[in-house]
Amino acid sequence: MADQKESSVLFSLKELMNLEEDRIREEEATKARRVKAEQEARDAAERTARDAEERRLREEEERRRQDELRKREEAARLEAIRHGEIEKARAEADHRARLETMAAQQAHEAQLATISQDSHKKKLQVTIGIVAFLLVAGGIGGGVFFKKKSDEQAAEAARNAAERQALQERAQAAEASVKASQEKEQELQSALNNAKDDAERARIQSELTKAQQTTAVAKRTLSSSTGSSSGGGGSPKPKAACNCTPGDPLCSCL
Repeated sequence: MADQKESSVLFSLKELMNLEEDRIREEEATKARRVKAEQEARDAAERTARDAEERRLREEEERRRQDELRKREEAARLEAIRHGEIEKARAEADHRARLETMAAQQAHEAQLATISQDSHKKKLQVTIGIVAFLLVAGGIGGGVFFKKKSDEQAAEAARNAAERQALQERAQAAEASVKASQEKEQELQSALNNAKDDAERARIQSELTKAQQTTAVAKRTLSSSTGSSSGGGGSPKPKAACNCTPGDPLCSCL
C-alpha cells in the first residue's frame, strides 16, 4: 500500500514537472514569438523608414532635375531672345549701311552730274573758242575739222562692226544651245518611251518638261539675237547732199 502511494506521489510530481516544463516551454515560445514579432516590427519600421527615405531622395532628385531642366529651358529662352536681338540689331545695322551706301552713291552720282555739267560748259566754251579760231583760221581749221569728223566716222564704223560681231556670236551660241536642248529632248523622249515603270516615266517626263522649257528659252534668245542682228547691224542711211562751201566750219552737214 505504501509503495502504491509513493508511486502515486511520484506520478503526480512527474506530472507537475511535465506541466512546469510545458509552461516554461510555452513561456519561452511566447517570448520567442514576442521577440520575433518585435524584430519583425523593427525590420518593418526600418524598411518603411528606408523606403520613405529612398522616396524622399527620389523626389528630391526629381525636383532637382526639374529645376535644372527649367533653368536650362530658361537659359535657352534667354539665349534665343539675346540671339534674336543680336540678329535684329545686325539686320538694322545692315539696313542702315545699305541706306548710307545708297545715299553716298546718290550723292556721288549727283556730284558726277554736277561735274559733267561743268565739264559740258567748259567744253562748250572751248568749242566756241575753237569755232572762233576756225573762223579766223579758215581753210586750215576746216581741214582739221574734216579730219576729226573722219576719225569719228571711222570709230563709229568700228563700233558698229564690233556690235555686229557680238550679235553674230550671241546668235551662234543661242543656235548651239537650241540644238543641244533639242538633242536632250530627243534623248529624254526615247528614254520615256522605254521607261519600265510609272516612277521612272514621271521622273523622265519632269526632265523632259524642263528640257522643253530650256529649248523654248533658247529659241526666244536665238530669235531675239537674230532680230537684233538683222535690225541693228544694217547699213547706215545715206546722208543728204551737202551744199556748203568747202572749209566752212559752221556747215551743219559736216
